[in-house]
Amino acid sequence: MRLTAILTALALLLTPIAAAAQQGFTARARVLPEQSRLAQSGRALTLELGLSQGVPYRAFTLDEPRRVVLDFQEVDWTGLRKEAFTGAEQISDIRYGSYVPGWSRLVLELATPMRLRSAALDIDSVTAEAALKVVLEPTSADAFTAEAGAPYDPRLDLPEPAELLARPRKDSDAPLVVMLDPGHGGLDPGAEADGGIAEKDLMLSFAYDLGERLVRSGAFEVLLTREGDYFVSLERRIAMAHQQGADLFISLHADSVSEGMAHGTVVYTLSKDASDVASAKLAERHDRGDLLSGSDLSGADDVVTDVLLDLARQETHPRSTALAQSVIEALMEGGGPVNRRPLRSAGFSVLKSADIPSILIELGFMSSPRDLELLNDPDWRARAAQGILQGLLEWREADVARRALVRQ
Repeated sequence: MRLTAILTALALLLTPIAAAAQQGFTARARVLPEQSRLAQSGRALTLELGLSQGVPYRAFTLDEPRRVVLDFQEVDWTGLRKEAFTGAEQISDIRYGSYVPGWSRLVLELATPMRLRSAALDIDSVTAEAALKVVLEPTSADAFTAEAGAPYDPRLDLPEPAELLARPRKDSDAPLVVMLDPGHGGLDPGAEADGGIAEKDLMLSFAYDLGERLVRSGAFEVLLTREGDYFVSLERRIAMAHQQGADLFISLHADSVSEGMAHGTVVYTLSKDASDVASAKLAERHDRGDLLSGSDLSGADDVVTDVLLDLARQETHPRSTALAQSVIEALMEGGGPVNRRPLRSAGFSVLKSADIPSILIELGFMSSPRDLELLNDPDWRARAAQGILQGLLEWREADVARRALVRQ
């Protein structure tokens, strides 16, 4: 976002934030569905959002794809229906939910370029209810791109890149730090099935079960990229692994496929070229969540850094592949079921750490009735978690032996 656009956005935000601070708002605001709608007046669109009380917020646009983003501290979306915001041809989709702890997010995906003409939060002095009104108007594609961007907020955004320091070598007997990454979260539910079953919930529950088993083994320490139902951008998940000194990164998913049928567990490693069409489509689905984060670090590396990262990957990638194979073998020994082609590769963003062995486990496919039944079976999930633990233990022993040979 250009400086003038940032100043305009800040001017819009200062008044409601100051008013909220004076009112001493502490409890989470509730959305008022009956007072929330999207209305069209000529070429302009007006988003109206009723809230039980005023809250600090920010409004901005993001490009590729084009969307309007509203962040709130914090909103309970219970009762709000997407249908209240449909009908305008300029809006292709809407999503809302938890973003990071203490913050919520609403995203309007734009079919055509629209700029933020105004944003204002009015608070009723008697009832303390609040009404947010955001007015959008058409703009050109070039103007939209020039103005798009999220104002930096240390409470919501990634910190500035820090210098990467060489990791101290750990004692071979010290517990390995495992970063478990329950896929999706918050306003990104992942795959969904009938009965209100969401991938984000299944994977968070499984991550806690797996993490407990890893810790009890004495061979691992465990960290989670998210500990509740909130959104974490893909790049933040990787950054957390580096900041916490993780030795391994394991992303947990249970996706669905719309074409054909897929069954059983699949384990992915990173590849620039997906091993098959299905893997490429799944990578696109997983990485869709990153479009909501407001950050893009893809152009942050210079030529020298790229060379160093490639060198690091030459050591890390074989270790990731060995980890994936070990987990698959352990799951097969435990009765599976695993996919007919259980080891695959794809360009998943969460697997792009150059110096941390990383794998993505698709425990099963929610589009498969058999897999969905297993994913909801506590006994099967327990066996799967035990199989992954066994695979990690066997990989660790073999990895220590291999690295000792390399040093010799």
